[in-house]
Amino acid sequence: MAEPTIGAGFARGLLEVAVARGAPRAALLAACGIAPEELTDQDARLPFSKYVALMRAGKALSGDPALALHYGEMDISEVSIVGLIGQTAETVRESLAQLNRYVRLIVEAEGVEADRFAIRRERGGTWVVDTRQYPNVFPELTESAFSQLVSRARPALKGEFLKAVHFTHPEPPYRAEYERIFAAPLTFDADWNAMQVDEAMLNEKVQRLPGYAFGVLSERAEALLKALESSKSTRGRVEALLMPILHTGEASMDLIAEKMRLSRQTLFRRLKSEGVTFEQVLDELRHKLATHYLHGQQVSVNETAYLVGFSDPAAFSRAFKRWTGVSPSEARALKVAS
Repeated sequence: MAEPTIGAGFARGLLEVAVARGAPRAALLAACGIAPEELTDQDARLPFSKYVALMRAGKALSGDPALALHYGEMDISEVSIVGLIGQTAETVRESLAQLNRYVRLIVEAEGVEADRFAIRRERGGTWVVDTRQYPNVFPELTESAFSQLVSRARPALKGEFLKAVHFTHPEPPYRAEYERIFAAPLTFDADWNAMQVDEAMLNEKVQRLPGYAFGVLSERAEALLKALESSKSTRGRVEALLMPILHTGEASMDLIAEKMRLSRQTLFRRLKSEGVTFEQVLDELRHKLATHYLHGQQVSVNETAYLVGFSDPAAFSRAFKRWTGVSPSEARALKVAS
């Protein structure tokens, strides 16, 4: 199973908060094994394990044990499209529904079968429950999530809406920060991570961005979600491993199987279960990238042939005509004419 990932923008946000609180940037990046260029694209993905290392190094190097709580107070729209989408929601209930739809773009949480943040009516009240399994392995994720939810909701709502907050992890030595942020009765070592809220609060209006913005933002978020889901497929993983080595001409099934720590037969079976062969994946990836290079007018036909793994430009031209019905030169001419 592929390792869970986290949005690079979300990791960058944590980095900036830790640095602002005194952590040396270079030492912090070195401690968690993140290269600066990995944080350039906000929508890129990082292994969740690197985020865990970043959080723990940030706490140690900044001297702030409550770093996760403090990060939660930051406006999430600065580091993730999910925060912007939340501002288009008309009500708190709708905002939670959107969060559940797109929260994986922020962080993939293991063991969530349905909604990450479920609304439950039990134990004499209405609760927003974090359904993540094994939360005490990394309680900082609970801290930042609950701090974020409360910090974003409080300015938009009338009156106090939070009645109680339960945490499955033990009480930390910085309880005072919990009391400041949540301003509600706290229970640690509980059997769930949950916040009891005023039922009426769920229907209060909180919209900050015009409704039409949702269409624009959600289109982008859906594309990111689709890409994330694709990366979890065997085909997506094969494509990701092929792209950096296509130009070498050594893109073989044996090499990719070795990189995936699978036997050739296992890789064959997994791709077959998804309705493709290795040869199809390689061929279609070459087609897609060749079209991108030629349409971008950034490289010549011969350079494109090299970049997608053809040592013979004539062989590339034949393949391109098979893909598109026209030669690479004709494709470039048609693009220029359009």
